[in-house]
Amino acid sequence: QVQLVESGGGLVQPGGSLRLSCAASGSIFSIGGVGWYRQAPGKERELVATVSSRGSTNYVDSVKGRFTISRDNAKNTIYLQLDSLKPEDTAVYYCSANLKLTSGGTFVTYWGQGTQVTVSS
Repeated sequence: QVQLVESGGGLVQPGGSLRLSCAASGSIFSIGGVGWYRQAPGKERELVATVSSRGSTNYVDSVKGRFTISRDNAKNTIYLQLDSLKPEDTAVYYCSANLKLTSGGTFVTYWGQGTQVTVSS
């Protein structure tokens, strides 16, 4: 069974840092583009950052210069480094990955269960 498992969330003071991880497990042939999303209470889920299979990255304007997305293809793991955190970054963070399970298959989007990030003094 293929799944994405996130870790690394928690409570941090404004200006602090966290590192989120998202590990893909199961029988996976190939991983395409991956990304991190977040959803704050009462708000819609928003895209935070993406990284393509070739390493090209994109960020929402509100996190540019503070967050860094990366991937370790050998470990099937996606990371999101969160620096200079602000209270408005408080949300549940979800990872998403486009996975191909067999050589003849197509890419399907999988989601993690989410990890809470709370920025508060």
